[in-house]
Amino acid sequence: MTERRSKLLEVLLEAPAHKIISMPDRDYGLADVEPFPFLAIVGQQEMKLALILSVINPRVGGVLLIGPRGTAKTTAVRAITDLLPHTRRSLCINGCTEALLEEGGMDAICEVCAKKVGYGEPLTVEDRVRIFELPLNARLEDVVGGINERIALEQQRVRLERGILGHADGHVLYIDEVNLLDDTITDAILDAAAQGHYTVRRGPLKMRYRARFMLIGSMNPEEGRLRPQLMDRFGLRAVVRGLTDTDLRFEAYRQAMAYQHDPERFAGMYAAGTLALAAEIEQAQKRLPAVTISDEAQALGLRLIQTLAIDSNRAEITLFEAARAHAAADEREQVTVTDIQTVALLALRQRQSPGLTKFFQEQAAEDERLQVVFEEHNGVERKT
Repeated sequence: MTERRSKLLEVLLEAPAHKIISMPDRDYGLADVEPFPFLAIVGQQEMKLALILSVINPRVGGVLLIGPRGTAKTTAVRAITDLLPHTRRSLCINGCTEALLEEGGMDAICEVCAKKVGYGEPLTVEDRVRIFELPLNARLEDVVGGINERIALEQQRVRLERGILGHADGHVLYIDEVNLLDDTITDAILDAAAQGHYTVRRGPLKMRYRARFMLIGSMNPEEGRLRPQLMDRFGLRAVVRGLTDTDLRFEAYRQAMAYQHDPERFAGMYAAGTLALAAEIEQAQKRLPAVTISDEAQALGLRLIQTLAIDSNRAEITLFEAARAHAAADEREQVTVTDIQTVALLALRQRQSPGLTKFFQEQAAEDERLQVVFEEHNGVERKT
């Protein structure tokens, strides 16, 4: 009798990367449409691998999907909706939670929630992690928050409300065509992602919101490059190409047509498999804290980064955290060389900086010339 392999491991092991050496206020979430089943996506194993590893271990740092139009990038992101874990969702428009109360006391929550605490009412409710999609035409006020104009006009009072970044706290923020974002919006996202929170000021009013989200982006390289600052915020980078096998392409067509004809019925065909996959991901998440890195895996990972001359320390974080997630998915508590090899392409791709290399070379040459001048003026004879 052959041993049954989980669907999660099938997704992970088939990836080509292993060949390397209801909310009370406005809801910015995805439309309430049955998503295309993750298991129904044909091919694209590297993309699936990157998304699953990020779901298992958010410390990977999110995912950037790079590829031409029509290669199921957005479809895949929306498909992970049913695979996401549960979390505590705030019932307050300001994002107040019990965690905020424990950290900062009553001053950390709004007056309405302070009264709720006094009456013993909860500030949060258990809910599945959501995907919040950032539209390209979003204004800065939509992203960070601002004054509720309706309340200001109708009730003659001013109230600040959190924006998409605040709503995405503890959830997934998805940006399609991320390379086309306005620079102002990009700067706001970078600041919030770096700090884990952001502050909105409107005149005398000031509110601070948490913004600890998993960032997923997708882009078509034909439409322009991504700013290096934002590129560095993505942990894994998956290259998504069109299917080359004609049979797979026709199968993808059949799947798409079946879904368009009856989304609910089509999703129902994969419901049991989706539930099983979600359960396996949950088990991998529970196993993750116990996963350690072997000496051999550590040595290989550091050697790869050193050989590639990568300066950013995020390379180590992404590589080793992705490897830990892969080991957890394989029901192991130690990262091996194989785990490093499996995730290396995803974690280290596009982390080299030719511009920085040129800068450091020029700087070294300048330092050499300056050192000669310093030694001449100090009467020091240079050693040859």
